Amino acid sequence: MIPQFGGALWTLAAFVVALSVIVFVHEYGHYIVGRWTGIKAEVFSIGFGPVLFSRVDRHGTRWQVAALPFGGYVKFLGDASAASDKASDTYDDLDEDTKRHTMHGAPLWARAATVAAGPVFNFILSILVFAAVILVQGVPKEPVVVGDLKALPAESQALLPGDTILGVGGQQTDDYASFFDVVREMPVTDTTVYEIERAGQAIQLDGPYPFPPVVDGLQAGSAAMDVGIEIGDVITAIDGTAITAFKQLQAAVGASEGKPLALDVWRDGGTMEFVLVPKKVDLPTDDGFETRWLIGMTGGLLFTPATETPGVYDAVKYGANQTYFIASSSLSGLRHMITGAISSCNLRGPLGIAETSGAAASQGAESFIWFIAVLSTAVGLLNLFPIPVLDGGHLVFHAYEALSGRPPSDRALRILMGIGLTLMLSLMLFAVTNDLFCP
Repeated sequence: MIPQFGGALWTLAAFVVALSVIVFVHEYGHYIVGRWTGIKAEVFSIGFGPVLFSRVDRHGTRWQVAALPFGGYVKFLGDASAASDKASDTYDDLDEDTKRHTMHGAPLWARAATVAAGPVFNFILSILVFAAVILVQGVPKEPVVVGDLKALPAESQALLPGDTILGVGGQQTDDYASFFDVVREMPVTDTTVYEIERAGQAIQLDGPYPFPPVVDGLQAGSAAMDVGIEIGDVITAIDGTAITAFKQLQAAVGASEGKPLALDVWRDGGTMEFVLVPKKVDLPTDDGFETRWLIGMTGGLLFTPATETPGVYDAVKYGANQTYFIASSSLSGLRHMITGAISSCNLRGPLGIAETSGAAASQGAESFIWFIAVLSTAVGLLNLFPIPVLDGGHLVFHAYEALSGRPPSDRALRILMGIGLTLMLSLMLFAVTNDLFCP
């Protein structure tokens, strides 16, 4: 499927690992909150089908790994199946004390908490992973301090690690916000004047443009990744025209209208040429979405900023904000797809997710872990949709029970669950079709 990632097996393995982690956390949320609230779990399964491994713990729960690792479930006492439908043929024969420990006989608050715990644990996983990443990476020091320098072709890097940048292009920059503001308005030139502090002395020197055309990141399934562009590559020319700034590349791609672009790329002292075809992509903005032509690479500074470790509170706050941004952008994207404002091709299914898993894993452990956190947010959000068979549907049933004083009838539940299952299968089929036929 994607040979640059080591083939289909590599992609599948990355997908299974990512999905298994997310499913385990989701189902563990159901399990542990159910146990805390007095609901007994009979089976905790990662995967479906024939059981490969199992053991029974001291609480009487069978933990198992099954042959088809594309999901999982917790089966509670009194359930007929993994979908938590009531085992009507045996449930009525249970005594009242035993019914209290079933999903259907427990108090409403216990059932609702157990159902909600799955998505909540997904969000908690995302927040903790994002927080952990930022704790490991650190945050840029203020004012701007040079960390590691990036390799550039035929450039004499005037900056040195440890330099503090006081100004650029003749304008003072006290922090990263002012630094980016100044650079955003700067014209692109072959050399840029930097005012720096080095060894306690303020000096001026000439250096490369602050945002050179260096590849800092790649997006899965993008034109750049498809042709073999790598992180660290330097784009030296577009269609034969030399460039020195990443925004020149952005401008050329935006103006291409999807026409092929020939890029000269410097890598490890040698030059090669790639031909890329930009893809039309819908991107989230503060006001909704905008459609742009992209080749799927991101740029950055000509150096890696020196960093410092943030406090735990700041890291968790960052993780929560990142999780909220992903969830809100996803909901906004869904709304815009429904109204036709953006292409329905933005909805991807298991094949697209698997491809992204492989792409993330190919870029290293940190990228893959970050992807797991993003996917965990998406899974938690999806499960909150008010569709029968999903956690959100069960919460709607519980809300109805709280308002009416009685649960929906078994017949109504069977009909609604059938409708929900049909809807989810239709959505899955639509997403798989997008995976196969959308560009």
